[in-house]
Amino acid sequence: MTRKVPIVPTIIVLAAVATMIALGFWQLDRKAQKEALLARYEAARTISAAVPWPRDAQEAEQNLFRHAQLDCERVLSLSSRAGTSAEGRKGWAHIARCAIGSGEEADIAIGWSERPATPDWQGGTVEGVIASGPRLVADRPVAGLAPLAPPDPANVPNNHLAYAGQWFFFALIALVIYVLALRRRWREA
Repeated sequence: MTRKVPIVPTIIVLAAVATMIALGFWQLDRKAQKEALLARYEAARTISAAVPWPRDAQEAEQNLFRHAQLDCERVLSLSSRAGTSAEGRKGWAHIARCAIGSGEEADIAIGWSERPATPDWQGGTVEGVIASGPRLVADRPVAGLAPLAPPDPANVPNNHLAYAGQWFFFALIALVIYVLALRRRWREA
């Protein structure tokens, strides 16, 4: 009894398995890149010298977790969103959208409270840490608010090892299913 292996389905399954394995190795490479990025973020936290406020997304990425200063010339809007205090309590982070000169705008996280009611703040100079967005998280909250938890690189996810494992697992499962399908086909023949 000869067991024929269908050529086209086998090529398709092997191509899919090869693609999944390649994606797994790509995720392992991304894991190494993310670890280097997180190490850079962690090092940035220890630098006390302030940097100018970033003017574009690339500059913001390069300066995440660094200290900066902004002059909020005019508060354009105030909003509240879920946030965590420096003490670890859950509540509301208050964000001011500010005009900072030359027609530019920036978000400043001005403090934390238990209630979503936005405070009355008219702007001014704020020192803090650059967080994703980008936004400046104030070192000292405005009057009536508590300090927000400072941005922490430990909160940046690095799930690439798990993703790699998933792709390798998917490749294995695809092979197992295909072998089982072939065995069933051969038994029925």
